[in-house]
Amino acid sequence: MVKKLTGKVALVTGGSRGLGAAIAKRLAEDDAAVALTYTSSPQKADEVVRAIESVGGKALAIRADS
Repeated sequence: MVKKLTGKVALVTGGSRGLGAAIAKRLAEDDAAVALTYTSSPQKADEVVRAIESVGGKALAIRADS
């Protein structure tokens, strides 16, 4: 079964916690590579990245104030 977002990249602003983290994880479930931004919590961003990578997804956290 081909997933909906195979070969796509998603950028989630504010993806280190709450709704943004949930969206980042859901996009990864559909096989998107995910870049997420955070402003002040690198630990939380790293947790989301590790959660995505632990199930075989690709993720990157970027410190940015958007």
